Amino acid sequence: MISAKTIEQIVTDKIVGSHMYLVEATVSAANAINVFVDSEEAVTLIDCMELSKHIESQLDRDVEDFELSVSSAGLSEPFKVARQFAKNINKLVEIVGKDGQKRVGTLLSHSNSGIEVEFIKKEKPEGAKRKIDVAFKELIPFEAIKLVRLHIII
Repeated sequence: MISAKTIEQIVTDKIVGSHMYLVEATVSAANAINVFVDSEEAVTLIDCMELSKHIESQLDRDVEDFELSVSSAGLSEPFKVARQFAKNINKLVEIVGKDGQKRVGTLLSHSNSGIEVEFIKKEKPEGAKRKIDVAFKELIPFEAIKLVRLHIII
């Protein structure tokens, strides 16, 4: 069976120094290989095709049959690597906590321990007739987060 580590190494060797980076490489028990890449720029179909051809050239179908899929990390997919967090600084993100609570805020920063997000809530100042938007920042540790992904407004 082909290992995910082998695929990760093949992909890393190919994309080192390019605009792309590896998000995830998986191999199922049936040798279905899935590779997800991302970039600060757009990942094009040509990028995916070239990477797919490179991976295939490094594996021998006569020794082991496999299915290969190479694609960009989807917009609705959760962030998995630090570069995805860095890429999305100052963008709206959806955070789902391990408690199931969903919140939307602006990603301000990230570290090894968590993320800093700016949220907006409605508050009614004393003596005022209407509520106003009030911004507040919150540090959220990764231990409390189930997933973070880009918030898409339709």
